[in-house]
Amino acid sequence: MASSLSMPAPVCLIENSKGQFVVKQEALDILDTVTQPVVVVAIVGLYRTGKSYLMNRLAGQKTGFSLGSTVQSHTKGIWMWCVPHPKKPNHTLILLDTEGLGDVEKGDNTNDTWIFVLALLLSSTFVYNSMGTINQQAMDELYYVTELTDKIKEKSSSSTEQISLFPDFVWTVRDFILDLEINGEPITSDQYLENALKLKKGTSEEVKICIKKFFLKRKCFIFVPPAHTKMLKKLEKLHDDELDGDFVESTKNFCEYIFKNSEAKTLPGGGMVHGPRLGNLILTYVQAITSGGVPCMENAVLALSQTENSAAVQRAYTYYEEIMRQSVNFPTETHEELLNVHNVCKMEAIKVFMKNSFKDVDQKFQKTLEIRLEDKLHDFCEQNERESLDRCTALLLDIFSPLEEAVKQKVFSFPGGYDTFLDNMQNLVEEYNRQPRKGIQAKKTLEEYLKSKETVTEAIKQADQALTAKKREKEEQEKKVQAAAAAAREQQMRLKRQEEMMREQEKRQQEQIRQLAEEMEAQRRKYLEEQEREQARRLQEQEKLLQEQQRREIAERQREIQALREQIHNNNSQSDCIIL
Repeated sequence: MASSLSMPAPVCLIENSKGQFVVKQEALDILDTVTQPVVVVAIVGLYRTGKSYLMNRLAGQKTGFSLGSTVQSHTKGIWMWCVPHPKKPNHTLILLDTEGLGDVEKGDNTNDTWIFVLALLLSSTFVYNSMGTINQQAMDELYYVTELTDKIKEKSSSSTEQISLFPDFVWTVRDFILDLEINGEPITSDQYLENALKLKKGTSEEVKICIKKFFLKRKCFIFVPPAHTKMLKKLEKLHDDELDGDFVESTKNFCEYIFKNSEAKTLPGGGMVHGPRLGNLILTYVQAITSGGVPCMENAVLALSQTENSAAVQRAYTYYEEIMRQSVNFPTETHEELLNVHNVCKMEAIKVFMKNSFKDVDQKFQKTLEIRLEDKLHDFCEQNERESLDRCTALLLDIFSPLEEAVKQKVFSFPGGYDTFLDNMQNLVEEYNRQPRKGIQAKKTLEEYLKSKETVTEAIKQADQALTAKKREKEEQEKKVQAAAAAAREQQMRLKRQEEMMREQEKRQQEQIRQLAEEMEAQRRKYLEEQEREQARRLQEQEKLLQEQQRREIAERQREIQALREQIHNNNSQSDCIIL
């Protein structure tokens, strides 16, 4: 139970119906959720002595356990209330309120004895609640303690081991109205208890001896009356300021002591008790009582170890299965790969077992677990082989199916087809070998497949040999035909070459005639060109002479004009002189 959660109210843990004890499943279901260590505080005492009020205050509430307001015993059997421990983190406080002892309506105190014994066995702190004072009558009312050695058995006769079974003892004295003093000297409540337990001559001291023998750690709290008698009927509704101040203070001290000093419930050997473990103890004790037996701590611890260790084996086994399936990618390539994962998962499973096991004497349950793990490994090995076989078979079918179809279609029914078939087969084998995650059956499955195809392979080989023989015979015939054809072709080639030589010679003669004609034509054109150039030269020379003659004539005329101009000028000059 998480520390942030608590039960809203108590539930019946052990029902006392017509003298028979019945463990209530609802309470067991609640205990199954309490995974933390538990501090178990149980209270017993005469009915109508205010036990439930103290338990409610320990729960931090005013109401919860039924207080009752009549002379009848109100609580029947044992009631349980689980609350987060107020002082110890990660602990759960379990409060057990018991049916009042000495109920006259029952007429038989057998049930009282078993109620007392169950509270004693289940608690880590045992509170005995009485009224008035610690006197001989109160001691006599605690006579159940004298029967503990008969009602609670331990295999070992060692008193030390038997004493170790008992919880811390707290005696709460209610409605105490005397002064705490001896011979006029004030004493504490603890001294008051120890003084009452001193052996005195002439009185029955068996109860005192048992209390001092079995309860090595003892504590006493004194409570004055909480309020006026008329107010007690509605005690659970009263506020602290309406109660007696000393009573409130004693209640506070009592709660603080329980919270601080009550230890977590443990088993012989130091096994810590949590909710499920406490539930198993309750079932074991009640079953022993209802079957007419006597609660035996050794039997209870043995039964508890059987139950918890069997559950721990199953939990570890289940965990092993889960992490194996998560860690192994079937099929593995090698058996060693699977074994390596198994060894790691086995160690993790053993850790889970060790965490949840309890008093595994001689490692009996661990050995059982290891045997189961080895058996499961065998199953995983078989699964590994099956999945490897399935994958390899599927791969072979997928890879070789085209080849098988080609065989059916007689694709290899030709000379040399056998070699082609073998080449294809080898290529497909290499492709198969390249495929990953085939597992440990890869080689065996391939060998078996190839062996199953030996008949087909042999048939292809024989067919190839027959076709090859026919092919060689046909090739010989073809060679003869080809030789004759070659000879004919050779003759034709000779004739063709002769014809070509004649055509080549004729072609050369024609080429020579053509070249000669071209040469003569070239000489003719050259002669004509030379004639044309000579004629052009002569024309150019004549044109030059004509031009030169024209230039001389022009020059002559220009000289004449210039002379005439000079003469005119001279004449004009003479005329001017005459005029002057």
